[in-house]
Amino acid sequence: MGRSEPERIVINVGGTRHETYRSTLQTLPGTRLAWLTEPDAFVNFDYDAKSDEFFFDRHPGVFAHILNYYRTGNLHCPADVCGPLYEEELAFWGIDETDVEPCCWMTYRQHRDAEEALDSFEPPDLNDCGPAEGGGGGGLGDGAELDDQLDTKRLALGDCSLDAPTKAGWWRKWQHRIWALFEDPYSSKYARYCAFASLFFILISITTFCLETHEAFNPIVNRTEIVRSGNETRVEIIQETETEAFLTYVEGVCVVWFTFEFLMRITFCPNKVEFIKNTLNIIDFVAILPFYLEVGLSTLSSKAAKDVLGFLRVVRFVRILRIFKLTRHFVGLRVLGHTLRASTNEFLLLIIFLALGVLIFATMIYYAERIGAKPNDLRGDEHTHFKNIPIGFWWAVVTMTTLGYGDMYPQTWSGMLILNRTAMRQMQHWQTKIVLILTRR
Repeated sequence: MGRSEPERIVINVGGTRHETYRSTLQTLPGTRLAWLTEPDAFVNFDYDAKSDEFFFDRHPGVFAHILNYYRTGNLHCPADVCGPLYEEELAFWGIDETDVEPCCWMTYRQHRDAEEALDSFEPPDLNDCGPAEGGGGGGLGDGAELDDQLDTKRLALGDCSLDAPTKAGWWRKWQHRIWALFEDPYSSKYARYCAFASLFFILISITTFCLETHEAFNPIVNRTEIVRSGNETRVEIIQETETEAFLTYVEGVCVVWFTFEFLMRITFCPNKVEFIKNTLNIIDFVAILPFYLEVGLSTLSSKAAKDVLGFLRVVRFVRILRIFKLTRHFVGLRVLGHTLRASTNEFLLLIIFLALGVLIFATMIYYAERIGAKPNDLRGDEHTHFKNIPIGFWWAVVTMTTLGYGDMYPQTWSGMLILNRTAMRQMQHWQTKIVLILTRR
């Protein structure tokens, strides 16, 4: 191949030869393939004069899509190639990832979404502690800093072979150990013990919460109260329910553990901003706070304190939210949570489909019952359960979901046509069909 620069150019990628025109490669200036059209390309790249071709030791399958981008102007992502590999190839050939076509963008992004999901199952990322505490950058400045982070990781994984005066310092050493102790149940056997203790107190707290609503643990007691009316003073006996004291003590012990656990985690967490924004940590705080407020206000006798105390007793239901803390100890629950979050669009589609059916059939049953009503019953209220369309929403929901409580049913011939078995089977068929579509997606 001489310096005459013929129109055609041969590129060998990973043993696969590709032949194209120089004008094709010049459609994307500034990229690696465009540089092959420059006069000094024979010096800057691996060029074989004998076979008259340029050689690149890269992935040949991905290069076929790269070269097709130069030919057609459309960059598509192969479905049989791992996302990170395709990302590396785009970077090597100098192509911007934002040029990927919209039809393939979700396929290209799948690997990043998977990495974000897997990060939540990994032990706490201890490499982020430096920036969170010292305010420095996230990169590794020199070899000493790299050794420092390696020592930190070893300490977090329970490696006690390091001497006490490590480069990380005693605070960082114990910070990561205690953080892993309460945050990662799989980091050590002591972390598993803490996880079992937390699980035990969660179950005890939920059990106590449920038992407090049973009448056997809420006996009726008589309380005397002095009532003053003008110059007269009289004593009234008021009957009220009072929860057994031992249940309050049990809940107090559980709250003490949850408080200790929460304080240890927020004290030794590497990134306190991320800790505060975490949903599970917010649930922890909201479930703990009402108990202390209730204990503090129970010693006051003012009317305002009693009103607030009554409100807090109603708000105590937030304790049931502690069940979500189980996701910290069971990976399967976290997988389920990420699965539901990834299927948000499909769930919204299913809800919209159900809402349309409810609206249509509730309206149909309302007017059908009016058609079959007696002439002297102008409103039709005496011969139907469907007095308005909103009431028909409930009937449509329980019918379309195949529950059928029987509390509402059509009583006229026209309403019974709406409830025809064939129509209901057709609705169930639609439901099955949409579920199959969502499952295939």
